Amino acid sequence: MVGRRWTGSVLQAAAQGARRFGEYRAMIDGISDRLLSQRLKELEAAGLIERTVIPTTPVQIRYQLAPDGQALVNALLPLAQWSMHRSGHRGARRVPAST
Repeated sequence: MVGRRWTGSVLQAAAQGARRFGEYRAMIDGISDRLLSQRLKELEAAGLIERTVIPTTPVQIRYQLAPDGQALVNALLPLAQWSMHRSGHRGARRVPAST
């Protein structure tokens, strides 16, 4: 699931404090409403995101990282840091692919 497109961005937005759908959409550049809704549902079903319905008028929906989601974000943080560090090495020599 983590390797699916936009999943990492949704988890990152949650870790950075997004709680409402519009906040996720604003923090994740380029994601469609349909795909964001789908990813939030998948992450909720997997126990990584918690969804809370606040019975007001209009109804409010809040999302937050579940404990397992926070643990996953913490586990992925070193990989994300490595990737950001690595992207700074654009001029590094590449190893040619074997044929």
